[in-house]
Amino acid sequence: MTVVGKAGSSQDNGPASLQDMRRRNLALVLCAVAEHSPLSRADVAGRVGLTRAAVSSLVDELIGRGAVTEAAATASGRVGRPGRALAVSGEGPAGLGLEVGVTHLGACVVDLRGDPRVWRRVERANAGRPAGQVLAEVAALAAEAEAEAATLGLRVQGRILAVPGVVPNESGAVVERAPNLGWQGVRLADHWPDPDTVPEPENEANLGALAEYWNTEQTAETFVHVSAETGVGAALVIEGRLFRGARGFAGELGHIPVHPDGPDCACGARGCLEQYAGEAAVLREAGLAQHGPARAALAEPGDPVSLLAEHAGAGHAPTLAALDRAGRALGLALTSAVDLIDPDSLVLGGAYAELAEWLLPSVRAELADRVTVRPWAPEALRPSALGRRGPVLGAAQTTIRRIMADPTLLPAG
Repeated sequence: MTVVGKAGSSQDNGPASLQDMRRRNLALVLCAVAEHSPLSRADVAGRVGLTRAAVSSLVDELIGRGAVTEAAATASGRVGRPGRALAVSGEGPAGLGLEVGVTHLGACVVDLRGDPRVWRRVERANAGRPAGQVLAEVAALAAEAEAEAATLGLRVQGRILAVPGVVPNESGAVVERAPNLGWQGVRLADHWPDPDTVPEPENEANLGALAEYWNTEQTAETFVHVSAETGVGAALVIEGRLFRGARGFAGELGHIPVHPDGPDCACGARGCLEQYAGEAAVLREAGLAQHGPARAALAEPGDPVSLLAEHAGAGHAPTLAALDRAGRALGLALTSAVDLIDPDSLVLGGAYAELAEWLLPSVRAELADRVTVRPWAPEALRPSALGRRGPVLGAAQTTIRRIMADPTLLPAG
């Protein structure tokens, strides 16, 4: 699963130093190998438009940095010396994705080809727990994942942490607000045990959208990705680029008011989407949770999303009604997104993807009734194939994307 095919690295078109030119050419060669391997050095030169001598020098550097491998010479049937096949390394550089959810912790390691090699998920009730305690457990999970990766010949080059909260632009590794965790102004470096491995935080909905874009061929260039756990988050990808907003607050779909006179929300407003389509609200309406935090007060044991799917699949009338209510509220909120942004598609990720069988009919019905100023096809709304793995996968692949855009981030051999 190569992650370089869509939304390739953006390049500055202004004047460049020799160092900048070499950095760009390294990225050009590495991306060519990633997208079209196996290739010989001569094949790469033909594809990227550089001389064979220049490509040979660049390939040698990429091999030295651990990004590319070169197989033994094999006969190709063509005149001249047999070529040696180049490929992106399946060992060496890797990205580590971490995740703090309201009800779980996660870790994922991907190699330079973008393939997941290590997965970890631990169920944890994180709401209201001290941030330091949660982050200490994430750090321990990260150490386990890195240790397993090392046995596979992988070395982590970057660490990204997905969080269900606001991470402002240029935040300096600060989670400004994560209301469903109870975090406010949490600086990761203050709680991480090893100052050399402090991860970079990013909003989980943003990372889920990027994972969708990088790993799903049918994803359009402009789409809205919406997902849910305890809260509801969305991310906007516009013409292949993540839109963060002026301060990094874009995508707070869960706090769009769908019924202005509705119940109070944790954000301080009333009638927000989360009060109708968030996990806790759906469980409550389905009669599967007592009043209070969803995970802490489940009326039946088990993962809340799996529990809802099980009951819906069995035809449990209160669960079906709760999902219908959630879908209509979600459709109402997404109508605003469609009218404002004019996306090619809408993608249901996270828990919504696993409940799509029961959500899609009511969401589509609401969109059909309300989207009247532009054409809208039912199939433009679809579930993500990544499900709840999207954010942690996107976190891990972010490092890989950066390396593909700038291979000099890797240490020279």
